[in-house]
Amino acid sequence: MSHLFLGIDTSNYTTSAAVTDGNGLILSDKRKLLRVKEGERGLRQSDALFLHIKNLPELIETLDVDMKNICAVGASFAPRNIPGSYMPVFLGGSGAGKMIAKALSVPYFEFSHQEGHLRAGLYQQNCDDSEFYSVHMSGGTTEILKVEKHGIGFKTEIVGKTLDISVGQLIDRTGVRLGLAFPCGKALDEICSDGSDVKIPPVCVKGSEMNFSGTETQFLRLIESGVPAPEIAYLVFSSVAEALIKSILNVFNEYGRKHVLFVGGVASNSLIRNKIENALTSDAFFSMREYSTDNAVGISLLTGEAFKRGL
Repeated sequence: MSHLFLGIDTSNYTTSAAVTDGNGLILSDKRKLLRVKEGERGLRQSDALFLHIKNLPELIETLDVDMKNICAVGASFAPRNIPGSYMPVFLGGSGAGKMIAKALSVPYFEFSHQEGHLRAGLYQQNCDDSEFYSVHMSGGTTEILKVEKHGIGFKTEIVGKTLDISVGQLIDRTGVRLGLAFPCGKALDEICSDGSDVKIPPVCVKGSEMNFSGTETQFLRLIESGVPAPEIAYLVFSSVAEALIKSILNVFNEYGRKHVLFVGGVASNSLIRNKIENALTSDAFFSMREYSTDNAVGISLLTGEAFKRGL
């Protein structure tokens, strides 16, 4: 029996557990979205942590493996791998991971949620560069990172970002105003039109920094003026893609051109992918759609790599 590695991730809106083997094969990948009440735009950290603690035992029981074969356990402990990075939701996964590792008498490893996204994003990708850029775009994060593979895990430097709301917040706030259930990305993607006669509202881009709050205000005005929801969806995703393309090209000018890996839930959007691929051509790499949204696959893969190095 190959060595098996359990990964756990407890993000803002998803409880996740995954198992991979010594060859990097994904054997089990289980996730459960945290329920957000209709009309609301998120969860308080205390409520999300409670739901993670409730979900984890049920999720672990559904894993399609014999837990006696687990050789190491890993969990996400913080949003980023930098001093001071902290969110209470990650206490649920890291606490459960420590207890499971203790019960099984196996090693326990910790990684950041962002490192999990990066590792899952590289799964089955032909991006073997030791240094590259990555765009992490999710519910609460929009960052352009300069990434260096650093032993097990990654060393990152923020070289671009949003200065106000993230692209995920822009998408969710607009979607909620349209009457869609939170989080709204998937629903907006499903209704998105092929184009719009309405001009795409501009995003303020200065260098590699972006501001989306003014764009959000413009979308709310368009909704109030009666622009149909499918056109609004098209405009939202188009404005995000155009802002990211401008910012990335400015990063290229300042730091040099490298491959760009796109990770995070927003990276699964079809329109954004197409526009960025057309603009950046062979420099753009996208996480597989099933591993763009929050998951524990990356944490499991990192755990296996740490175990094999004897860390």
